[in-house]
Amino acid sequence: MTTQAKASGTKPTHHVFHVTGEGKSARWIEIGAAWANRDGNGFSITCETLPVSGRMVMRKITEKPKKAAAE
Repeated sequence: MTTQAKASGTKPTHHVFHVTGEGKSARWIEIGAAWANRDGNGFSITCETLPVSGRMVMRKITEKPKKAAAE
């Protein structure tokens, strides 16, 4: 499905992160992306690297707020 989603030009809906640590000291590294499956019951995930420890977190992609133009 991932190859199909990429080939059709659809954009991923979520980022995939490798997270180590807890709370404010947690370290989040983006390792991939995810696309919703056509039936809506899951996701296809691509990862540049697969971590061997820690946890993986998938978060919905949102627009970053644009900075005000310098005057």
